[in-house]
Amino acid sequence: MHDIRMIRENPEAFDAGLARRGLSAMSSEILAIDTARRTKIRAAEEALAERNAASKMVGAAKAAGDEAEFERLRALVGDKKAEIAKLEDESKAEDARLNELLMGIPNIPADDIPDGTDEDDNVEVNRFGSPRNFAFSPKEHFEVAGAAEGLDFELAAKLSGSRFVVLRGAMVRLHRALGQFMLDTHVDKNGFTEMWTPVLVRDEAMYGSGQLPKFAEDSYRTENGWWLIPTAEVTLVNTVADDILDEGDLPRRMTALSQCFRSEAGSAGRDTAGMLRQHQFEKVEMVSITRPEDSAAELDMMVKCAEGILEALEIPYRTVVLCTGDLGFGMRRTYDIEAWLPGQNSYREISSCSVADDFQARRMNARYRPEGGKPDFVHTLNGSGLAIGRTLIAVVENYQQEDGSIAIPAVLQAYMGGNTVITADGALA
Repeated sequence: MHDIRMIRENPEAFDAGLARRGLSAMSSEILAIDTARRTKIRAAEEALAERNAASKMVGAAKAAGDEAEFERLRALVGDKKAEIAKLEDESKAEDARLNELLMGIPNIPADDIPDGTDEDDNVEVNRFGSPRNFAFSPKEHFEVAGAAEGLDFELAAKLSGSRFVVLRGAMVRLHRALGQFMLDTHVDKNGFTEMWTPVLVRDEAMYGSGQLPKFAEDSYRTENGWWLIPTAEVTLVNTVADDILDEGDLPRRMTALSQCFRSEAGSAGRDTAGMLRQHQFEKVEMVSITRPEDSAAELDMMVKCAEGILEALEIPYRTVVLCTGDLGFGMRRTYDIEAWLPGQNSYREISSCSVADDFQARRMNARYRPEGGKPDFVHTLNGSGLAIGRTLIAVVENYQQEDGSIAIPAVLQAYMGGNTVITADGALA
């Protein structure tokens, strides 16, 4: 959420930031509500002062025997009490209007990210590896024989409908191995603390992380009011909601492997084949809570952590900085890491690493206390480290062999029982 004081002091800069996202100016509307709210608050405070003054004079009039003045003052006290209640109700209503408006406005892009309208305007900033030269035409993951044995889309459709998959045999083992390898790397090498959190959360957690109100249609809600998380970012950032952290406890780095649930409401007709875009999937998430002055360096570190997983798996990738038109709702800056998928002959997103600055912290009221200073809002960051299903796709497609078998990356072999290949009939060998 935005700092109303910043909007008051720099309305032109605020509107310019929204314009970079292709949005109309909103400072006038915001400030009109803010002015009305503050006017009501000041009027209520003045009425309270008048009521208090009259209350003190009531006793004196009674003692002096001035019945007329006593009755006038007593009536004034009653009138002011009613006026104060009315003004307080009106100011609360304006405050709710302002809060609702601010909750729906996206974060302002960082000054130095590229302008653009969509993913075609993102700018590549790093590249690793070269696509493998196949002696045959590489297939998509669901067409590779060794993987197809363990990817059952028909059974999943019988159970749940489209955009689900049932994994079996070696594919389950590979999926589990990837998650374990990612967690071990982020905990043992990258210094994150592993967490395990609920996948059902209250409204407050979804609002705090920025999923609501903007993305209600993209999320699932139970009949009793819980939301299924679209990512563990929701729970991990909210672990500090309403807290005032000690400066010495920052940065706080957390990682979790969780089930994730997305309705994919805005992706009708996209990536319907295979398991690239699913309603239910697993992802290893990284979240950092930092001091404001440390968040830029923390984002660079987080990007390297995500890239490091692909480098260990020896999967080619490229990293792009998102343009203003492709930037997520709550983020100031985002880097997407795209793995090479030879079956599609293209790079596809496998991780996003972002910094929100204090946007989420204001929604959650998450602060820290600088040494010798007053509490200030923390900065929050999140990154996929990585999406497990998409990483499985990248492994299958990059390590497929002409006979339909799949070589197992060296760093995963210990997690796969020492096996080095998934055979064309889906067995480990």
